[in-house]
Amino acid sequence: MNFDNKKIMPRFFVVIVLMSLGGLCILGHAAYLMFAKKDYWTQVSRKLVRENVPIPAKRGNILSADGQIMASSLPEYKIYMDYVAYDKDPEVKQELQAWRDSMLEVKMDSISMGLHRIFPDKSADYFKRRLKRGKKLKRRNWQIYGRRISYIQYKECKKLPLFRESPFKGGFYAEEFNLRKKPYGSLATRTLGALYASKDSARYGLELSYDSILRGTPGTSHRAKVRNKWLNLVDAPPVDGYDIETTIDVFMQDAAEKAILRQLKNLNGDVGVVVLMEVATGDVKAIVNMTKCADGVYREVKNNAVSDLMEPGSTFKTASIMVALEDGKITKNDFVDTGNGQWEMHGRVMRDHNWRRGGYGRISVPEVLMYSSNIGVSRLIDENYKDHPEKFVDGLYREGVGVPLGLPLVGSGEPRVRRPKADGSNWSKTALPWMSIGYETQIPPIATLAFYNAIANGGKMVKPRFVRAVRRNGEVVREFPVEVLKEQICSPKTLKDIQEILELVVSKGLGKKAGCKHFKVSGKTGTAQVSQGAIGYHGSSVKYLISFCGYFPSDKPKYSCIVAIQKSGLPASGGGHCGPVFSEVAQSVMAKGVYRDVAEASDSTSVFVPDVLNGDLKAAGMVLAELGIPFRQDWSNGEGGAVWGTAVNNGNAVALSLNNTPREIVPDVKGMGAKDAVFLLESRGLKVKLEGVGRVVSQSIPPHAKYKKGQTIRIKLRR
Repeated sequence: MNFDNKKIMPRFFVVIVLMSLGGLCILGHAAYLMFAKKDYWTQVSRKLVRENVPIPAKRGNILSADGQIMASSLPEYKIYMDYVAYDKDPEVKQELQAWRDSMLEVKMDSISMGLHRIFPDKSADYFKRRLKRGKKLKRRNWQIYGRRISYIQYKECKKLPLFRESPFKGGFYAEEFNLRKKPYGSLATRTLGALYASKDSARYGLELSYDSILRGTPGTSHRAKVRNKWLNLVDAPPVDGYDIETTIDVFMQDAAEKAILRQLKNLNGDVGVVVLMEVATGDVKAIVNMTKCADGVYREVKNNAVSDLMEPGSTFKTASIMVALEDGKITKNDFVDTGNGQWEMHGRVMRDHNWRRGGYGRISVPEVLMYSSNIGVSRLIDENYKDHPEKFVDGLYREGVGVPLGLPLVGSGEPRVRRPKADGSNWSKTALPWMSIGYETQIPPIATLAFYNAIANGGKMVKPRFVRAVRRNGEVVREFPVEVLKEQICSPKTLKDIQEILELVVSKGLGKKAGCKHFKVSGKTGTAQVSQGAIGYHGSSVKYLISFCGYFPSDKPKYSCIVAIQKSGLPASGGGHCGPVFSEVAQSVMAKGVYRDVAEASDSTSVFVPDVLNGDLKAAGMVLAELGIPFRQDWSNGEGGAVWGTAVNNGNAVALSLNNTPREIVPDVKGMGAKDAVFLLESRGLKVKLEGVGRVVSQSIPPHAKYKKGQTIRIKLRR
């Protein structure tokens, strides 16, 4: 085939020129976009793609000793409406805007009614006006409801018309917050700790001390828009925080808080502290710190039990007498003359509390502690250690009084027991006698308790323990063992003498009000005048720190406890004011059957029959049989399934009475524990909402009334 070169070559030339011009246009436009329009397209890309978007990790739970949640992170939301549709394609944007506006107009009434049903505090008309106003203003982040809402409420909102669509399409979206919730309210709140409201940052307490364990590791993702849809692509998933299992017992905590609050209100006290500890392990089962605020309400504002460094007063006398006994300076059979209640000590008068009534005269060493004689203790210590006071202080450290506890709580104080310098420049002649009765030293209440706990624990001093284990999905991944601070604080003979004396303090001495009817208690009273610079001091009146520290039962100690109150003016009595609180706490612990063998806690002459909650009587009968407690039942053991009914304590035995309610009516759950009440009601198709702790005292749907499945019943519980 012949080609006419004269015609073809010009055509090739034209094509090449056109292609070259096209290429130059493309390159020119690319250069224009790269340089002249760089900022604009950078902003567009940022809208379409987001790199390294953090994915927050869920904070771990704080659990009680029996696995109940005491602090947990729950999501809360703020809900918004975006009235302006967006898309880079103008036609798609216009179409999406028209659809969104028309759907909002058509479904306005049903959306408003639905929001009113979810948030009954606002009317449907309110939500209708709210939605219309946002549309009129064309807002992109118009808040629909003024408060944060729960996850359940948010999921209900997502079921409404238009709101069920994706945020890109429908415009409804939510801002998520992780809020720390405490199901038991203020119980042990200062020890558990808290987070700053605006961010996941711990403030104090166990939340702060174990923050690295609870926090977890956040993940990362990037967000990209693909085919008009936003996709969150996970690069590294978050690792949720671990749960920590504390030693706190919810019931014991509640009992201790109620007991100290009643006494504080009676005395108009400033600060009240209760710490309950398990003797063998040092587990802190309850810790209460109540301070009277400006409005007259008592709240936990500071962890006084672990942070307050104050002169302990007469509870320190036990340590002083122990040093002298251990060093062989005195014996339990010695006597000391306390005169008429006033005694001059190196130019300064020492007084006993009964000096206006003539004092105690000549008393024995046990009576010195039984009657908390300032003169008796200071004379015994001064006469034996005045030439070598450092030996007395060495004895205090030897028995663990000045040993740092190293508690895992930020801000915890350590005991301050000063030593005399070699040249004696920091030591006056009156220092020793006044130190021996609890002055010139500063010890937090929990350190005093650790010392008395060692006496109860056969001389072994253990570190107070707040956290027992770290858990992941219910499985223990790390345990915190019992830490021994001192294997033996003194010899067995000295320990036995001190234990016998502390029992006499309660049975015959000033600590009688700390005693209990069914078991023996040992301990020591304490009263100290608080200096004006001490924590909690307000005004010019004299302040006192009164306390009682001891353990129970005396024969086989299971728990130790300290009760301390700061108050203004007289009367101020550790035994008279703190003793009853100690007694109430001890009896509350015993009454709930915390011992497998009740005989450990009872005198041989008494019959101990615990209270039993209404509910599952088969389970109650098994426990009573295991404990060897007499009970009567009015059904045969062959009865299938759970047996529901009432339990009555008649003083000598427990009567278990059957009460099977037909399934078509609401059962009577009053007197039951939360577990049994919820199980019984939910097994019949009712939705249960709980309020309070303890046993059921009321129910919103009365017993024997008819009900519908899915109906909500509210039950109130109280100790």
